[in-house]
Amino acid sequence: MQEQPSPITEQRLVAAQDALGKLKTEIEKRLFGQSALVVQAIIGLLARGNILIEGQPGLGKTLPVHVMSEALDLQFSRIQFTPDLMPADITGSQTLVHDEKGAARLEFRAGPVFANIVLADEINRATPKTQSALLEAMQEQAVTVGGARRELPAPFIVAATQNPIEMEGTYPLPEAQLDRFLLKLEVPFPSFETLRDIGLHTTGTTEPTTERVMDRQTLIDLQSLVRDITVAPHVAEYAAKMVMATHPDSPDAPESIRKYVRYGASPRAMQSLILAGRAYALLCGRAWVGEDDLRQVAHPVLRHRMIPSFDAKLENITNNDLVDNLLSTVSEVRATG
Repeated sequence: MQEQPSPITEQRLVAAQDALGKLKTEIEKRLFGQSALVVQAIIGLLARGNILIEGQPGLGKTLPVHVMSEALDLQFSRIQFTPDLMPADITGSQTLVHDEKGAARLEFRAGPVFANIVLADEINRATPKTQSALLEAMQEQAVTVGGARRELPAPFIVAATQNPIEMEGTYPLPEAQLDRFLLKLEVPFPSFETLRDIGLHTTGTTEPTTERVMDRQTLIDLQSLVRDITVAPHVAEYAAKMVMATHPDSPDAPESIRKYVRYGASPRAMQSLILAGRAYALLCGRAWVGEDDLRQVAHPVLRHRMIPSFDAKLENITNNDLVDNLLSTVSEVRATG
């Protein structure tokens, strides 16, 4: 029997919107011209999903994660990924220690993954063996060390960054690990006005600070509230149509997908669309998800889940272009259907 979501009262909805508004405002104080990025990062947080942040050097990929952790009453840790990083450097290890009487015993010393928000900086610079150490943590919220399974603190989220232009000495993330990121966020180059404001407000004597505006229990309650947001059957159908249309062998796939995509999105993309849509609806102060909510989150949910063909790379067709075409095609099918 399908589990029915709990009814959301107007009081809970207003309180949630007030708390999220304060969080968004506090983060945006330090991030000039990145309002869309802030919203997407909060969506990932609310949906209990991992996020991948991609951008050129110097655009502030790590800053949103730092500021968000400072605005929340959560434990934060940063792991700088390098080629010589080992899995035990992330998860922790069993260490031989001696007590006062000289007796030896093994003691587990937790690694930096034991935190609420883990920043995996330049994740594609570590070897696949080390990257895989995050797989269990990202999917299961637990790690296995020395044969023992150890639960990670709740809430838990991995925010990873990578540079798309420096390919030498990097190890691209395999599709299985990419699929475990709920969202892929892209940091654009700032506009002229934003660049001016960055120069004016970040180079003076005043050190910018972030006020803590949300405690741990409030965040956990909001994450539970997201699961209670109503999704009507026709909205779930629209999400399913979007995911199916990413597959080149699907009868509803647009011509661009047939030509430029080798493999489409997995069923995890369907889950991610619904979860991200629910979180976005809550941010907008609504207790229900509409088709437009799914359209708003489609790019960060789908852009890393389609594997482009050689023709796409040859003709400089990006995954964002493919999602644009996908949205226009699926909406037309819905409007005429």
